Amino acid sequence: MAVGSRAPDFRAVNLASGDTVSLSEYGGDVVLFNIWATWCAPCEYEMPSMQRLYDRLGPRGLRIVALSVDQARPQHVVDWVQERELTFDILHDPTGRIEQTYLVTGYPESYVIDRDGMIVKKVIGPREWDHATEQALFRQLLGIADEAPDSAAVTSPEERRARDDVATPGGP
Repeated sequence: MAVGSRAPDFRAVNLASGDTVSLSEYGGDVVLFNIWATWCAPCEYEMPSMQRLYDRLGPRGLRIVALSVDQARPQHVVDWVQERELTFDILHDPTGRIEQTYLVTGYPESYVIDRDGMIVKKVIGPREWDHATEQALFRQLLGIADEAPDSAAVTSPEERRARDDVATPGGP
């Protein structure tokens, strides 16, 4: 699939709900669509940056849809996701149909899709999705381009927990 083309629709299982969903159900949203697998080291590398981006812009309307192509049982993928504390939408397609539909050439493979369902960016390989340049693109697509990017993004679930912990007087 090329930049400037309509993102092809597909159906896959949402691992949080067990429901079969389609890309068209995200119509009207800005979507980062990521095709990945648990066995893919570059995929694992980029997942924390996707979570940080989602933490920052999910409340502003960004949808992240990460579709696992693992042929393993769904619970394997669920366990992998839970261990990494990922909170965006995780879909599963062990059939390989998505790879044919999107003509996947490597993992991870990601698409930025605008509110009209058009592909505005395609990336093969890992990316630091919370980098200021990437945030600027998403803020523009979301209509919040006047905000500065989050330059203080944290890098791991442990750092997110530490950031969210409130220090108490006399505490460590």
